[in-house]
Amino acid sequence: MSQELLRIIDGIARDKNIDAETVFEDLEAAMLSAIRKANPTVEDVDVHMDRQTGEITAIVAGKPMAIDKLGRIAAQTAKQVMIQRIREAERDSIYEEYLQRKGEIVTGKTVRWEGGSLIVDLGRTEAYLPRSEQIPGESHGTDERIRAMVLDVREDPGTVRIILSRTHPDFIRAMFELEVPEVAEKIIEIKVLAREAGYRTKAAVNSLDSKVDAVGACVGIRGSRIKSIVEELGGEKVDIVRWNDSSKILIGNSLKPAEVAEIALCFELGRATVVVTDDQLSLAIGKRGQNVRLAARLTNWDIDILTPTEFNAGLDNLEKALREVEGVDSTIVDQIIAMGMVNVLDVEEVGREPLIKELQMSAELAAKIGEHCAEAARRIAEEQAQARADAEEQAKAKADAEKQAKADASAAASAAAAAAETSAEKPTAAEAESPEPAAASETSEEPTAQAEAEEGIASDEAPGEQGDTDDKTPTADQTEQPTEQDQTEDTESADAPADDEQADSPDQGEAEAEEAIASNEAPGEQGDTDDKTPTADQTEQPTEQDQTEDTESPDAPAADEQADSPDQAQGQSPQERNGEQT
Repeated sequence: MSQELLRIIDGIARDKNIDAETVFEDLEAAMLSAIRKANPTVEDVDVHMDRQTGEITAIVAGKPMAIDKLGRIAAQTAKQVMIQRIREAERDSIYEEYLQRKGEIVTGKTVRWEGGSLIVDLGRTEAYLPRSEQIPGESHGTDERIRAMVLDVREDPGTVRIILSRTHPDFIRAMFELEVPEVAEKIIEIKVLAREAGYRTKAAVNSLDSKVDAVGACVGIRGSRIKSIVEELGGEKVDIVRWNDSSKILIGNSLKPAEVAEIALCFELGRATVVVTDDQLSLAIGKRGQNVRLAARLTNWDIDILTPTEFNAGLDNLEKALREVEGVDSTIVDQIIAMGMVNVLDVEEVGREPLIKELQMSAELAAKIGEHCAEAARRIAEEQAQARADAEEQAKAKADAEKQAKADASAAASAAAAAAETSAEKPTAAEAESPEPAAASETSEEPTAQAEAEEGIASDEAPGEQGDTDDKTPTADQTEQPTEQDQTEDTESADAPADDEQADSPDQGEAEAEEAIASNEAPGEQGDTDDKTPTADQTEQPTEQDQTEDTESPDAPAADEQADSPDQAQGQSPQERNGEQT
């Protein structure tokens, strides 16, 4: 039993990462509490456990006491005390462990979300990843592997609170130590870091060994090392900047990939004026000013990006203002510009103390220069404000004009659509108001249909007399081609009923019958041996008289009577006369 108890104690010490002596002490304290629970009146109680054999010796009021005779209640008390003491020891162990690992990267598994914070299981305990320490746009599911840096360790009542971070700049430093052995071995030093989590990071590195390239070692072969870091950061861009003790060179390197034309440093203001060409301006500033902002944090300089035109304009205004002051020559102007003051605002902001101290200038002259530059700065500020106001007014006027043009175009389109609808409705209204022309048209169509029926009967009789050998059918041009007279009489039939009545004759039917007999007998006399089909001109081409009769209205008997005469054949076409001769 004693050896088994020792093995249990040793296992608890290893699992909980606590000292075995602490477990022995906790067990002795639990036994002491159990004895006092069983003997509340006894004050002199001593419990000792042998570390080698595991034997427990209890002395109560100077007499030995057997532990196994304490009873169930005393045993339960010992159990509760022992569990509580071991938990406290484990909590202290966790606190000490992660307090020493502060700033290191730990790997865990996501468990759940609690009020925006992600709970990460680290094995022995759980840690918290607050929303403010999460990379923007990054999402994590449950049971997902995650890396984070131990940002803080707090000892709250009854628990240890471990705060993780993935947005701190030191998280990038710790990632470099994991991925780049030279950084872990202190051959390459990360001098300074500037980061906007989720977007971009700039790291200035320096090599302590002249044979090791700091930038190349951090990037790796074909970017293998830096790719691992970028993937862990969810695609965040990482710029490796070569460190230099010269502020000008460091500022130029930090603004990469933009190329810098000139840099002017003003130590009194802590400001660096950087001149870049027009095509490099957007690249130097970066998206939403990100590149220049990170460069300013990296170098600890206030960086102003100017184009050559803006830089030269500022120098011209400064030189003009200085030369207006009595006692200022070219040497003083050059000295002021060499101090990094590139416009009148810089001189006003610096004040006269640096001029007196650095240039050994008299206080009176320094005061004049300061006052004159301040006045010039106010004048230039007013001009710039007026220019901005004019530009805004012009932009507003342009916007109003464009808006008015769009409104006019919309109104014109609406008017055109309304006019089109009105014009489409007018013919329908006119037809509804005047039905008489339509009735007249219907009346003129009835005689025409009757005439066409009579002509069809005549044409059906003629081929029958020619014999069965005539099989060809007349074409559409031979049967349905109207003449000019048809069209003329169609339009006149409805308007001139009186004339039709005068032109009708009782002998018209006899003349038409004689004409039909003559045309039918001619092909029959040729015999059955004549197999040729008459041409279009000989068979189906209507004469001008036939067309006239077909289109005339049956309501005009008077016109038919005048037109009927024995000489009616004179009105036949040459084709019909040729048919009769044949």
